[in-house]
Amino acid sequence: MIFKANIKTMAARLFLSSGDMIADRRFDFARDLQMKGDLAAAADLLLQATDLAPGFASAWFTLGEIREQLGEREAAVAAFRKAVTADPQDRHGASLRLMLLGADKLSAMPPAYVRALFDQYAPRFETALVDDLGYRGPSLLFRAVLSARAAIRKPAFFRRAIDLGCGTGLAATAFAKEVDYFIGIDLSPRMIEQARLTGLYAELEVTDMMQGLRGRPDAGADLILAADAMVYVSDLAQVLQEARRVLAPGGLLAFTVETHGGDGVILGEGLRFAHGATYVRASVKAAGLVLSKLENLSARNEDNAPVPGLVVVAAKP
Repeated sequence: MIFKANIKTMAARLFLSSGDMIADRRFDFARDLQMKGDLAAAADLLLQATDLAPGFASAWFTLGEIREQLGEREAAVAAFRKAVTADPQDRHGASLRLMLLGADKLSAMPPAYVRALFDQYAPRFETALVDDLGYRGPSLLFRAVLSARAAIRKPAFFRRAIDLGCGTGLAATAFAKEVDYFIGIDLSPRMIEQARLTGLYAELEVTDMMQGLRGRPDAGADLILAADAMVYVSDLAQVLQEARRVLAPGGLLAFTVETHGGDGVILGEGLRFAHGATYVRASVKAAGLVLSKLENLSARNEDNAPVPGLVVVAAKP
């Protein structure tokens, strides 16, 4: 099997027990067969497991993957729908696979999926992201923000900054000498644990980006960062509008996105949203922000090649 360096492969595979020992054992055997390439036999064992435990979300999700690998689209769709029914929180991200298959329209990413993904990923996040994926989002944002700040003649120091999707604290590390008071927000409790170890954050909060911003006062921040976080947001509008409310006049919002050649939003094979440049410009304008920078820069690699991306800085008038 060829190893692909991406977030999905860096994280351990999520397993939710069925509560039935025999069903769980058949699932384990099926996974072994899947890894060996015997997909038909694996699918048969998974069907046996779901007969024993009809609400076995991990088995339904894996069966969906196998049906997709076999080119059996309708059967894959049916299995992924069973996975969502079995686990309404959708910790496996079956709804995302349905979007990829064109069975459902684009919608918000399940928070429980993002939390589960990064809770698993947290212990080796920095090593995997920086060493294996060549991650450079924080340094790109740092240069873009300093350039934008100089252009609008903003004071040379940010009094208060919010780091959306702060992860382990890589963005705060890049901006540490430029910010007096850092607030970190992340959906993953284990990521927050790692961020706390840096000692860079005055406040840390476990919540999603929108709820984190909604809990902040009007004009309470000079800088809002989102390094490699907007890739988990399908519709930027609400986040940008809330960021505008929270920013003080002259404050800056800086974020990275993955992009594509079209104008709208798509879900990529890596289960991350990609936003077209035209869409980003329109979203910034609709939020009442003024675009300071929009550069075609890649924040990370995938399969040893740069992923098309944008670095965006916008100011509150």
